[in-house]
Amino acid sequence: MSIETINSFAQLALAPAILQAVDEVGYESPSPIQAESIPPLLAGRDLLGQAQTGTGKTAAFALPLLSRLDVSQAYPQILVLTPTRELAIQVAEAMQTYARHLKGFHVLPVYGGQGMSSQLRQLKRGVHAVVGTPGRILDHLRRGTLVLSQLRSVVLDEADEMLRMGFIDDVEEILKHTPSSRQVALFSATMPSVIRQVAHRHLRDPIEIHIKTKTATVSSINQRYWQVTGVHKLDALTRMLEIEDFDAMLIFVRTKTSTVELSEKLEARGHASAPLNGDMNQILREKTIEGLRNGTIDIVIATDVAARGLDVERISHVINYDIPTDTEAYVHRIGRTGRAGRKGEAILFVSPRERRMLRAIERATHQTISPMKLPSHADVVDRRIAQFKQQLNETLEAQDLDFFTDLIAQYQEEYDVSLEEICAALAFLVQRERPLLLPAAPEVPFNAADDFDDSRSSGGGGRRNSRHGDDVGNQPEPGMIRYRIEVGRTHGVQPKHIVGAIANEANLDSQYIGHIKLFDHFSTVDLPADLPAELFQHLQKVWVCGQQLQISVDNKPSGGSDRGRPPRRPSRGEYRGDSRDSRDSRDSRDSRDSRDRGSNDRSSDSRPRGYRR
Repeated sequence: MSIETINSFAQLALAPAILQAVDEVGYESPSPIQAESIPPLLAGRDLLGQAQTGTGKTAAFALPLLSRLDVSQAYPQILVLTPTRELAIQVAEAMQTYARHLKGFHVLPVYGGQGMSSQLRQLKRGVHAVVGTPGRILDHLRRGTLVLSQLRSVVLDEADEMLRMGFIDDVEEILKHTPSSRQVALFSATMPSVIRQVAHRHLRDPIEIHIKTKTATVSSINQRYWQVTGVHKLDALTRMLEIEDFDAMLIFVRTKTSTVELSEKLEARGHASAPLNGDMNQILREKTIEGLRNGTIDIVIATDVAARGLDVERISHVINYDIPTDTEAYVHRIGRTGRAGRKGEAILFVSPRERRMLRAIERATHQTISPMKLPSHADVVDRRIAQFKQQLNETLEAQDLDFFTDLIAQYQEEYDVSLEEICAALAFLVQRERPLLLPAAPEVPFNAADDFDDSRSSGGGGRRNSRHGDDVGNQPEPGMIRYRIEVGRTHGVQPKHIVGAIANEANLDSQYIGHIKLFDHFSTVDLPADLPAELFQHLQKVWVCGQQLQISVDNKPSGGSDRGRPPRRPSRGEYRGDSRDSRDSRDSRDSRDSRDRGSNDRSSDSRPRGYRR
């Protein structure tokens, strides 16, 4: 069977339970990487795949490996190595979704910064798949808490990224703990010589797949994203519907159930909406689309499958309420607007752990997707007032109001009420269904441009990368704050350890980690001034070279020495992890810290250059 003839997952001989989950998730047809990878992986072959992020790699290896799983045997049969904890969580969640109908299936994400005790409990209980970063996986192997003697399959995901982050030696060490009979699948966006050498040493007669990224041009569509943070997605969507000038809108979600649930919630908020999914019969589907065309329906919530071939001129906006699983799906989705030379608007909801897909979408479309600021409570009020005034203007211009003018004059004379009071009372009656003055609500910071670690917003990375040596860093750059961390030269720390830990644990792009200066018992590091409180608290408990960071704002002049002075104890008001968290972190610190690194830069006094997560 050639890739051209594969147009459904049912053709790929996946296990029935896996196929059921694929159908429920709403996947329509295999992407090129999936169509080429699934058959050889099902057959037990090793695979060397070159494909960019956003091409559907996770499903390409997860679906066939889960189909071959023996759920009755509760020991690790699948191991997936990823460069970051963010990706480890993402892959583990995807595998859990695909295996939802495999009774008793357990997958365990394993990464640094997570309590070791909870991982130990789950490993003792029995897991079928382990997904993790090389550092923590190797830690478990050395402790003897993870046994891979009966492993069936190993996946090296984003191998070039693991090479860039300095994990490739750990990867090779982990592979030595796996049986020689295991199946290996290696995926990488690029194929540097080191990765080719790893493949040559550990893969047996692999099938080679190279997926070329298609160029997609959507210049007529204004693309924006909002980072899902602070505000619930439904509340955010409701605010956007209040502020955006749209004619008709198509909102994409992942599942059939979500189309119905979201439509009902929008209907309850006064919006003319309807679901569109694969379970609807043709008559109901046509009725929904016709309603969208003639204006009786303004918003349709759809899955990728249901929206296939949809072409309605009124659609001015497409909102990706759930981020798509691959870049091609994104291009198809937003292609429902901006057609035939018309302008369109596309808004993408992105959670912090979905940033990789955002970057992949930008590469695929060759366009920058701009961050957007969510409308505030005051913005919604102002919008409603403006619309109310516009309604008054249109009524005054278009309607014969003589009868009502006489009625108001009669009322004013009978009750001796001012004209202003009568107008206010009438305005109150008119707006009761959609109040102009909303109840006060606390605002949560949600400016995507402020708290999203967007590597493009610096306007070129050279500015920060140029800072190195003892003659720089006396004062933080604008927008940065200098922090003190309780790890220094006497603990064996290097700047790359600090960068690697903060980048991995805080999901913070390395270019937002500023000047680093090492002292004997502590160090200083410049971080963004708008560092969220929860992120600051998390960094308190991160371990580097056997020391908790205990991060605090540095209030002392830079450049001083602390030789011979013991580490400062945090003041009473500073955050410290509770004893349980501290013990869990201490259990895991020995081998994780030196491996959570980001660069090979040997400078001891500046942020490593060229580091990218």
